[in-house]
Amino acid sequence: MPSAQPPAQTRIRPPPAALLAVMLAGLSMLGPFSIDTYLPAFPNIEATLHANAIQVQQTLTAYMLSFALMILWHGALSDAFGRRIIILGALAVFAVASLGCAAAHSIEYLWAFRMLQGVSAGAGVVIGRAVIRDMYTDARATRLLSLVTMIFSIAPAIAPILGGWIVKLLDWRSIFLFLFTYTVLLMWLCYKRLPETLPPEERQPFNPTFLAQSYKRVLSSPLFHLKAGTVALNFAGLFLYVAAAPVFITRHLKLGPDQFGWQFVPAVGGIFLGALTANRLAGKMPVPKQVIIGFCFLIGAGLMNVLYHAFFPPAVPWSVLPLFFYTFGMSVVAPGVTFLVLDLFPEIRGTVASCQSFVQTIIGALVAGVIAPMLWGSVLSLALGQLAFASLALVMWLAVGPFHRRAQIALK
Repeated sequence: MPSAQPPAQTRIRPPPAALLAVMLAGLSMLGPFSIDTYLPAFPNIEATLHANAIQVQQTLTAYMLSFALMILWHGALSDAFGRRIIILGALAVFAVASLGCAAAHSIEYLWAFRMLQGVSAGAGVVIGRAVIRDMYTDARATRLLSLVTMIFSIAPAIAPILGGWIVKLLDWRSIFLFLFTYTVLLMWLCYKRLPETLPPEERQPFNPTFLAQSYKRVLSSPLFHLKAGTVALNFAGLFLYVAAAPVFITRHLKLGPDQFGWQFVPAVGGIFLGALTANRLAGKMPVPKQVIIGFCFLIGAGLMNVLYHAFFPPAVPWSVLPLFFYTFGMSVVAPGVTFLVLDLFPEIRGTVASCQSFVQTIIGALVAGVIAPMLWGSVLSLALGQLAFASLALVMWLAVGPFHRRAQIALK
C-alpha cells in the first residue's frame, strides 16, 4: 500500500502499481526517443538542411546541455508546486518543441527547438523518481523503479529501429511528428490518471534563499557526489556508444540506417534483464552486495570488449555482445544506489533527484559533444573509454564506505 495518499483536490485515485509504472516509464521514454530515434536520420538532416556532420552532431549536444541545465529546476519546482502540474506543463512544452523541430528550415532553427525539447524532456524522469519515493518505501520502491526501468528499456531498443524505418519510408521530419503524437497521448493519460503525490502541507517554499540553501546542501555533500557519480559514470559508458552510434554502426560495422538494432537490441536486452534481476533481489540482498555483483558484469564486459578489439576487427555480433553484459550490470547497480542518493535529503527529494539527473546529464553532454567524437575513430578507443568510465564508477562506489565511516567518527 502507498505510504502517502494524494491530495483530495486532484480527484484522482492512486492507480495500480502496474499502471503507475507504465506512466512513469512513458515519461522516462521521452529521453531515449528524443535521442535515439533521430540518430539514423543524421545523413538526411545534413543533406536537407545543408549542414555538415559536426553541425548535426551539435543538435544532440544542444539538447543535452539544455536538458542538463533545466533538470536542476524540475525537482525544485515539483517540491514547491506539486509533481503533477510540472509534469503536465513540461509535456505541453515538449509537444510544441517537437512541432518546431519538424518544421525547422535551417540547422540553427533545429538547434533552437532541440534546446526547447531538452528544457522539457527531463521533468518526467526526475519527478518520476520522487513520485515513487513519495508513495513507496524500501523494497517496494526498488521493485517499482525496476519495473519502470524494464518497461522503459523498450524505448532504446525500438527508437533507433523505428527512426530508421521512418526516415527510410518518409523523411526525418516525420520522426519529430511521431514525437509530437506520442507526447500528446502521454499528456492525456497523465491528465486522466496521474495523481498528485505531494500534499500542499509538505511542499517547500519556492524562493531564492531556500533554493540556494537546498542546492548548496546537496551539491556540497561528498556522499551525494560519490553515489550520484557511481550511477552517472556507469551510464556514461553506455551513452558513449549511443552518441557514437551513427559512426559505430555505419562506418565500423558497415550496416545501414535501418540496422541500428544490432547495437541497441543487445544493450536494451541487458537493461531489461538487469532491471528484472534487481527487481527480484530487492529486499533479499543488501544493496552494497547487489552493487558489487553489478560491477562484476560492468568491469567484465568492459575487459571483454577491449580484449576482443585489441586483436580482431569490428564485427557483429562480437562487437555488440559486450553491451548486453555492460547494461545488465548497469541496471543491477542503478536502482539501489539511486534511492541511496534520494534518501540523503528526504525533505527535498525532488531537488536531490534534479541534482542527480544534472550530474548524469552534464556528463552525458560532455560525452556526446567531446569524448565520443574523440574516440569514435576506432572501436578499440570506444571500448577503452567504456572500461574507463566503469572503472571510475567502481572507484567512487568503493570510496562511499570509508567516507561513511569517517563521517560517523567525526560525529562522535
